[in-house]
Amino acid sequence: MPIHDDEVRATVGQMRRLVTAQCPQWADLPVTTLADELEGTDHVLFRIGNDLVARMPKIAWAVDQADSDARWLPVLAPHLPVRIPVPLHVGEPGAGYPWRWTVVPWIPGVTPPRLGCDDVPLARDVAAFVHALHRVDPAGGPVKPPGSRGSALRHVDANVRRVLPRLAEHDDGFDVAAAEAAWAACLAAPDWDRDPVWIHGDLQPGNLITDGGRLAAVVDFGALGVGDPAPDVAPALWTFTGAARDAYRKAIEYDDATWHRACGWALAPSLTGIDYYRHTFPRMAEHGRRMVRAVIAELM
Repeated sequence: MPIHDDEVRATVGQMRRLVTAQCPQWADLPVTTLADELEGTDHVLFRIGNDLVARMPKIAWAVDQADSDARWLPVLAPHLPVRIPVPLHVGEPGAGYPWRWTVVPWIPGVTPPRLGCDDVPLARDVAAFVHALHRVDPAGGPVKPPGSRGSALRHVDANVRRVLPRLAEHDDGFDVAAAEAAWAACLAAPDWDRDPVWIHGDLQPGNLITDGGRLAAVVDFGALGVGDPAPDVAPALWTFTGAARDAYRKAIEYDDATWHRACGWALAPSLTGIDYYRHTFPRMAEHGRRMVRAVIAELM
């Protein structure tokens, strides 16, 4: 089932034709799909041989990522303590596929549990990655526009208010009035008033690759830009539970105002995502429910 009404899904046949035409050095390698559980919300992924993976946008909002990754990931990679998927090739539209796409190295490993993990060493590893990323000189980096993660929370207030009445029509395991009160508490936090920093913006479990229990790589830089660091504090809620959540928050070392904005960046996309993905991507909707409950427990 498509996740989005207007998504464009590349096929194995298209991928083979694109590789043959644009990447003849890989034309003899097999092209295979990845398991459904590895697919996210905005790209279709294909293995090319054993060492490569193609990332094919499937929704219009993701089409700029190919160029962003090619421009910025080579700049950031030398400063980071783990691997990131620097593109090896940026492909052009063709074979009936309308957008630019990338080929990146396949990074072996596993992802943490998608509904939260209580792994203190991993929490500290992710915090170390975030610290390294936030220390990179942001000069010239793409400023996060209003409404995107890393901008002021007030820019997404209308979207949150719009979805609350629809959520009240369902039993999602949380009190919608309490969620609205938690959102108000997040909005009341002062805006980030210091220099912007590089942020990943989407440090969900599926974007972390571990090897032997330690962080080996961070992938999917679709929310990359410079702005408020709060979205990179939000993994305390998105990704970790129990002692690991406490360890991440302690290791990340941001102030209470940033923590409240981080709670907002856990809450806003969760509330809108429950509604958007309720029928088409149940796993994402369930993750959203857990995030809403976590923020309510944190702030109320």
